[in-house]
Amino acid sequence: MANPVSANQPTDYTRIVTLAVHEMRTPASVVGGYLRMLLTDATIPLESRQRRMVEEADKACQRLVALMAELSDLAKLDAGTVKLNIDRFDAFELVREVTGQVREGEDRGLVLDVQGPSTGAPLAGDRTRLRGALEVAVRAVMREQPSSTVIVVRVDRTLDAGRQHARVVIAPAPDADRAAASTGGPFEEYRRGLGLGLPLARRVIANVGGRIWSALPAEGTELPLGSRGAIVIVLPILD
Repeated sequence: MANPVSANQPTDYTRIVTLAVHEMRTPASVVGGYLRMLLTDATIPLESRQRRMVEEADKACQRLVALMAELSDLAKLDAGTVKLNIDRFDAFELVREVTGQVREGEDRGLVLDVQGPSTGAPLAGDRTRLRGALEVAVRAVMREQPSSTVIVVRVDRTLDAGRQHARVVIAPAPDADRAAASTGGPFEEYRRGLGLGLPLARRVIANVGGRIWSALPAEGTELPLGSRGAIVIVLPILD
């Protein structure tokens, strides 16, 4: 009988994904390289229509390469073979940093209303990855809202499983209080337009002992027309 695979040993799944990523990334990078050569070749300038088409094709190639990198990262996180940094930082400060830089929905008049303390949640974990997880969660909620909606990003400290946690509630304003009162549930991570950001976010948050869930609106809740629910994140903080 074969020995079971250890937590830190790559599985066949990880190897297959790594091989597939390599085999797909190489031709995508080559195509992207040739497209950029066309864009920068001064000897044969492109017409404006041709340039727009080549630029869009180049953007698509870059997006494919980025998606393959996310897929590789996902497989490594599942296999436990990726090295995660252990940084010390303040979760509330990180939320303020993220919300100050997210530009999703500005053209539709969406507004982020950040509520709660700006410091007071010391955390240990991979700051870069957690920053990415928070950013994609904010973007996910914003993408689901109609124009001119206020999205609340509320932070506070809460007890979860008997331990102090930093809680981040991201919700359309009419649903913020109810979302803050929720204590758990499934996470809707398969949302289009965000790549593999949400599946990665769930794994990164779980890696530091946190939780993330989709706080769906209660029946009868008056949300803006076309709006969809909230996301809640809790992260264990240092004593």
